[in-house]
Amino acid sequence: MGQAAKVLQLFKTLHRTRQQVFKNDPRALEARIKINEEFKSNKSETSPKKIEELMKVGSDVELLLRTSVIQGIHTDHSTLKLVPRKDLLLENVPYCDAPTQKQ
Repeated sequence: MGQAAKVLQLFKTLHRTRQQVFKNDPRALEARIKINEEFKSNKSETSPKKIEELMKVGSDVELLLRTSVIQGIHTDHSTLKLVPRKDLLLENVPYCDAPTQKQ
């Protein structure tokens, strides 16, 4: 796959992730503007090394958004309701202070 195709794929992936992570939050969905600005500001970049660095940053941002961001909704003055996505919910393994010995 050519470098231009990889850049376009990353651009689309960032927007899809933004839509999933910030679903039902119009203010946060405006991250679209920032994504577009960053891609436009680096549109004329020709150095393959610099393009790879920028792609790495974009991929890291996408991963961080997908795996670490949870939406919160203010329900009261001092209450916040967390709305985790299904793909964030992992199997919860209880912690044990006194582990048993394997035989």
